[in-house]
Amino acid sequence: MTRRERAGVSVAQCTSCEGLFLRGIDRGRLIEQENEWHASSGPSTQPLPRITAGMTAPAAFTGPVQARAFVDELFG
Repeated sequence: MTRRERAGVSVAQCTSCEGLFLRGIDRGRLIEQENEWHASSGPSTQPLPRITAGMTAPAAFTGPVQARAFVDELFG
């Protein structure tokens, strides 16, 4: 087992199966941080434009990819 601490959460990872193990208190902290992350991230989309006959396809998105969850930022 390898122990790591990420964002105040202690995580043990098995070196053979790569499974993650958390204590109950750490699981609670992780859930709280996940909820805070979602609350602060908010919607990041623009309203859909009205479709007209002369519209062209938008340019390909080249901006930074936003993590889907706080856990993605921790272990991604």
